[in-house]
Amino acid sequence: MHQEHPIKLYLVVWAWLFILSTCSYLVDYFGLQGYLRWSLILIFMILKAGLIVAVFMHMAWERLALAYAIILPPILVLVFVTMMVFEADYTLFTRLAFFGAGP
Repeated sequence: MHQEHPIKLYLVVWAWLFILSTCSYLVDYFGLQGYLRWSLILIFMILKAGLIVAVFMHMAWERLALAYAIILPPILVLVFVTMMVFEADYTLFTRLAFFGAGP
């Protein structure tokens, strides 16, 4: 039989989503710039996504294997994208060192 979750859980998660969205808005409101701004926005975004996946998609109550099957691929994509960014920087700096800045 399907287990019903208490409405209080959904209201608490909704409140946390509202708080995190407000914090994300305040980052822009206070005019934070640079890496601090993007770091805070990404942290708030990841926390909100984690809450949504855990509670509204019922991932917190699934088997660990299913959770890994859903969560692991995006993490690996981020790792590979990070590796490509470092490789692109290395290639750019090598080209600049050997061929100059260009016309």
